[in-house]
Amino acid sequence: MTRLLWSAVWAVFTVFSGLAPAMTWAAEAATYPITIKHAFGTTVITKKPERVATVEWANHEVPLALGIVPVGMARANFGDDDGDGVLPWNTARLKELHADTPVLFDEGDGIDFEAVAATKPDVILAAYSGISQADYETLSQIAPVVAYPEAPYSTDWRETIRLDSAGMGMAAEGEALIEKIEGEIAQTIAGHPELKGKSAMFITHLNATDLSIVNFYTTNDTRVKYFADLGLTSPTSVVNASQPGKFFGSVSAEHVDSFDDVDILVTYGGQKLLDALDASPLLSKMPAVANRSLVMLGNNPIGNGANPTPLSVSWVLKDYVALLSEAAKKSASKSK
Repeated sequence: MTRLLWSAVWAVFTVFSGLAPAMTWAAEAATYPITIKHAFGTTVITKKPERVATVEWANHEVPLALGIVPVGMARANFGDDDGDGVLPWNTARLKELHADTPVLFDEGDGIDFEAVAATKPDVILAAYSGISQADYETLSQIAPVVAYPEAPYSTDWRETIRLDSAGMGMAAEGEALIEKIEGEIAQTIAGHPELKGKSAMFITHLNATDLSIVNFYTTNDTRVKYFADLGLTSPTSVVNASQPGKFFGSVSAEHVDSFDDVDILVTYGGQKLLDALDASPLLSKMPAVANRSLVMLGNNPIGNGANPTPLSVSWVLKDYVALLSEAAKKSASKSK
């Protein structure tokens, strides 16, 4: 058996057996320099990175899932139940790896370039991010940067894994991780045939005191792309309202009747928002609101995991699908 074939076999075995920290064969099989094309041009990685830093959302989960502890990663600012800056699935993975929490970059006011530089990375992973050209150029002065391929915040979980794992010289392990996650999703949704063919729309955080504008995630956003993995479709209205390169859109409340083809509505909020929707003479007429085929997410792990990442999928998949399932059943019962 050739060394390259052994690399692929070992990659699959280590991910599925939970022995990801031991991955070495595929890393050795990587051929350098590695060239990665992205929205800002081309990044060339000349040798195997030993120190991996990540910025913005989810990128740190790729090395963690593959047994690599980043030297630094972004502090969690949403869905962090205990306020330690690390989401629960990342905490669990660090524990499995017997590792301390990496340096946490506070990105509340943008990327902390000095903090990133202080970790002395060999590569910076940002495949899922909204970094600007200026951000990219500044980060590139620190280390080679793996940026998003096309548009900000539009890199789905598969492509995030592919790009970030390639940036570490672990492309084979990345493919094995994708296959593992796909298997978990398929097994879960197999028990929920009621989701198949239902249309879903994801509205961003609504202001319960002012519902004059409805902001929604477009078909370019990863939350919406995830619907397809779960057996759902994007309604024609959302497809038509999605502009190239934009991950969100807006409509005035006077035009929400254009979204009458939405079966399931997913958004962030609680009872206060639900009461406001009911009281709105316009939004209350949306079929999903009238039918109560709603998924109301909170600032918690499920709300966070609705935007899928390499480690969050396993953590919240069953709970999120259960919420979608209940909404789908309500939509079906009202449409009869």
